[in-house]
Amino acid sequence: MRLSDFDYDLPPELIAQEPPVERDGARMLVVHRATGTWEDRNFRDLPEYLEPGDCLVLNQSRVIPSRLFTEAPKREVMLLEPLTADAREWRALVRPGRKMLPGVVVRFDDRLSLEVTGHGERGERTVRFLGDVDVYSELDRLGHMPLPPYIRRADSTADRERYQTVFARERGSVAAPTAGLHFTPEILERAAAKGVQTARVTLHVGLGTFQPIDREDFENHQLHFERYAIELPEWATIEAAKRVVAVGTTSVRTVESAARLGALSGNTNLYLYPGQPLHKVGAMLTNFHLPHTSLVLLVATLAGKDLTMAAYRHAVEARYRFFSYGDCMLIL
Repeated sequence: MRLSDFDYDLPPELIAQEPPVERDGARMLVVHRATGTWEDRNFRDLPEYLEPGDCLVLNQSRVIPSRLFTEAPKREVMLLEPLTADAREWRALVRPGRKMLPGVVVRFDDRLSLEVTGHGERGERTVRFLGDVDVYSELDRLGHMPLPPYIRRADSTADRERYQTVFARERGSVAAPTAGLHFTPEILERAAAKGVQTARVTLHVGLGTFQPIDREDFENHQLHFERYAIELPEWATIEAAKRVVAVGTTSVRTVESAARLGALSGNTNLYLYPGQPLHKVGAMLTNFHLPHTSLVLLVATLAGKDLTMAAYRHAVEARYRFFSYGDCMLIL
């Protein structure tokens, strides 16, 4: 297999720019691996496809409002991950890079400023917040939600809620685990009424997850490391499940990392592509993903190349909405 085998044509107008009016209002393409068939349904139908003994695995990572701007002169700092326990030092992306060299101080207002302290190999910067401030409180006050670049608009007040799952708890992501955006408390209650368990896990999503693969021999691609954690009671629920239904690619990577590494927390760069076995995950809910990324390859790890790409072509023809604020696919 070559990377080009996983390409598809996507009309730009199918890239969702806004979330659905109602959080659980997305369409859902249900893909049946056993028969190689699919159904056009709605996300609200999800509990119909769940069975007693299933375990829904939810990534509870919370998106940080991690983009900071100045107006005069124009500067942007995109925080990627904290490097110290007090969150005063971060790895970050900056614009314009040529003017954001070590030693430069960036002031966002009278209360918040930072200094660029280091230069990374891939253009990243190390930055340190100055003064005696609670960094996360200041991000809540001044920060913007890190909407992906294919959403061609500025973030709004509504994105503070809608680009966050209803079960988000542990702050640390710079992109939402988007399959979880569809869930409402009512959907979770309907699943529980059928005897479905839930397990909360944490994987803090970094920008490397969305990095395009730039080589046809995709097996030699490497992912960036991301932090993950699973509490022991949650892992026990996963272990006891008849079927693990992962909500999103990040939940797949978290569960499979724990199974492979034999550790319930740590850093993972687990890269899954067709031909590799999944040790725990038996079904997955996922959004539609960018071509040439590891995310499409992960979907094909479960569904197979031919069925995955056929389902994607159908989704385009049926005018599904794609990517973060778009529709979803349930792979059974």
